[in-house]
Order: sequence, then C-alpha cells, then structure tokens
Amino acid sequence: MTGKKLKLTLWILTALFLSSVSLSSQTSQAPPETVLHCATLWDGHSNALQSDVTIIIAGERINAVHTGKPAPGAPSVLNVTGTCMPGLIDVHTHVFLQQDAISPDYDGQLLKQSVAFRTMRAVRSAQLALEHGFTTIRDLETEGAGYADVDLKKAINLGIVPGPTMQVAGRALDVTGAYPLEGYAPEVEPVLPHGVQVIDGALDFRKAVREQISYGVDWIKMYADRDVWMDGDTLHGIPTFTVEEATAIVDEAHREKHRVACHARTTEGVQSALLAGVDTIEHGVYMTDEQIAQIQKRGIYYVPTIWDIDYSAQRRHSSELAKQFQIARQTLMRAMKANVKIAFGTDIGGFDWQITPAKQMETFVAAGMTPQQAIETSTRTGAELMGISADTGLLQPGQFADIIAVSGDPLKDVTAVERVILTIKHGTVYKAASN
Repeated sequence: MTGKKLKLTLWILTALFLSSVSLSSQTSQAPPETVLHCATLWDGHSNALQSDVTIIIAGERINAVHTGKPAPGAPSVLNVTGTCMPGLIDVHTHVFLQQDAISPDYDGQLLKQSVAFRTMRAVRSAQLALEHGFTTIRDLETEGAGYADVDLKKAINLGIVPGPTMQVAGRALDVTGAYPLEGYAPEVEPVLPHGVQVIDGALDFRKAVREQISYGVDWIKMYADRDVWMDGDTLHGIPTFTVEEATAIVDEAHREKHRVACHARTTEGVQSALLAGVDTIEHGVYMTDEQIAQIQKRGIYYVPTIWDIDYSAQRRHSSELAKQFQIARQTLMRAMKANVKIAFGTDIGGFDWQITPAKQMETFVAAGMTPQQAIETSTRTGAELMGISADTGLLQPGQFADIIAVSGDPLKDVTAVERVILTIKHGTVYKAASN
C-alpha cells in the first residue's frame, strides 16, 4: 500500500471511529425530562394526599418525586390544579366489542363487520380507555376477531396508535354448543364464526393452548359455565368442561409459563375453576363460603364485574338481572370479609366505551370498601394480578410514568376518578376527554 493510500485509509478509519463515538455519546445521553407540578398528589399507598408536589419524568419513567415547586428554569413544567395519582388498570376489557348506538348486536358484529373494521373500532376503544385514565388493561378475548388484539398491542407498543399498555388473551376456549354464534340452522352453523375457539377433548385443548401462545397471547381464557339460572339467592349453571379438559388447559398453560383467566359466574363454574387450578376467576356472581375460602387460601384473584350487571339491569328493565346484581353484591361483600384479593375489571365492551369504567368504584364503595380500597383494586392489585407491579401502580422513582390527574380528592370522594383531566402513559402526555 502506498503512503498516500495508507493516509487515506487511516483518515477514513479515524472518521468512522469519531462518528461512532459521537453516535454513542448521543444515544447514551439522558432522556429528555418533563416536570409535573401537582397541587395535590396521592402516591398509591399513603392514606392522605400530599400538597405541592413535583414529579420529574425522564423518558418513560419517574425519576424523582419531591415536595415543593420545580427548580427555577426546569424544562417543560406542566402545572396540574387537580390531584395526581397512579394510572388506573382494568383487568377485564373487550376492545373489539361495542355496545354503542351505531353498532349492531353481537351477531351483527361477528357476521356483518370485517375484522379490519372491528380493529378500527378497537383502536378507538383503546384511545377512550386512555382518556378515561386507564393506562393499562388486560383484554380478555376478541369475540371473533382472532388474534387482532396481539397486533393492536404491538401497534400501541410501537407508538403507531395511542392506547394503554395491554395484555391480551386472543381467542377464549369453550366447547361445542356453549358460546355464540348459536341458534342458526344446522347446515349453516358449522361455517359461522364463533366468539371463542371451539374445542372438545383434553388433547385438543392442549394443542389449542400451544397454538394461542405461539400467536402471541399473554393469557389463556376459558369459559367454565353456561346456561345460568337462579335458585333463591344462589346462581347455578352447566359446567362446560370435563375435569380432564379443564385441568389440561391449565396444566398446559402453566407448563408454558402462562396464566389462566376463567369466566365462572356460578357455583358449578367456580368449582370447575378451582379443580383446574386457574389464576383468576372472572365475574364470580355466586360463590359459596367454602369456595371463597379456597380462593383466599390459594391466592387466586377475584375479578367481580359487578357494575355492568347493575347497568344492564337498569337499561333493560330486567328484574332477573337486578336479582343477579344483588347476588353478586352479596358475594363481593363476603369475599371482602374473607380478605380475597379483589382486582378491578369491568367487562367494558359489554357496555359502551364512552362510559368510564371507573364508575364501578362507586359500586365497590357502596358494598363497604373505602374510596382508597376501591381505587387500589385498580392500581396496586391490578398491577399485581398482571405481574407488572415493579413497573406501575404507584407514583415512585423507577416506575413507569403512568400518571393521571383528577378533579377533587379521590380518597374522600371516589367519583373523582370519573373526572380525569390528564393522562400520562409511559411519560407521554395525553389530554383526557371532557366529562
């Protein structure tokens, strides 16, 4: 190599090295800071509000929380006149299901709306969740839209569309003849879509669990009962799975390090869930005292979607649903007395996404919880159920900046959480919908 070529080569290598050093120094710089000054703040575990608190957000996470105003010259100060608190968590949602004035009934959504159109509606549902102050949700099946929830979660994580942090269940599991679409002609029904993945037999259920996990679901969901009827103050139903089938679902999911959410509204459904060893019981409208004791002993999470029953009873003028609400309320009160881990899930999608799911906290308070206890079912317990308590649920350094601001004192008036004026998720600021 000539001296001139050697010099040129050394010059190019030096330039590349300096460029890489410059790029490295740029990427290692501290993320930009956002400073939030709150008139009052609830940190997620204290028994009273703090006044005049500053939160420093670096990138996606909380860097510091201290009393007093921001330091002079602090960048991007956002002054909040309301109460700052942790973002809310709803652990039982259905973003692909709509119950508003422009949507057809359940059958119409599955038969007349494409998955693409339903996904567009789901994007809007996710955005509404954020506006209501829910920075995290667990979406428990797409009701016939396959694994579109997996892609929606990806799109949110990539910043393509706004939405809460999501864990998803894809297609729930049920047996032949137990879940809509039903009631169509025998020649037609086999080719119709279903709201769930229809399976029969323990081996095929194991295969279905493996399939769902391979497509990216976070949870496996199963339906443990159907054809509900009341007998006095109890609720009964027909178990869907054999013990062998239910056990196969849970065993296969746990073997692959996934957890199982179980729809169980009746004493028979809850018993099937307990025999199988599920991780969460959804709805649990009626459970015996013995079943409640087992749930508490095993550390199973109970997700009572109680507000939706009351809302539906009033909207449909249904005395049967009104009675079910009373049964569900008594079950909730017995579970509270037994110190069962109660997490906040609403079944939204079963009611209009324009309604804030936070209204269920009023129902919890009416059943005997303090406002703080009701809110903590959504923040701390919701995060624990989803396995993300190291990252969210409290306002403290190191956690994601999942922060909302509400109008009023939520520890005295739980309806304050229905008046969200600001939502911040992972450090990104969103303006809440007006109420």
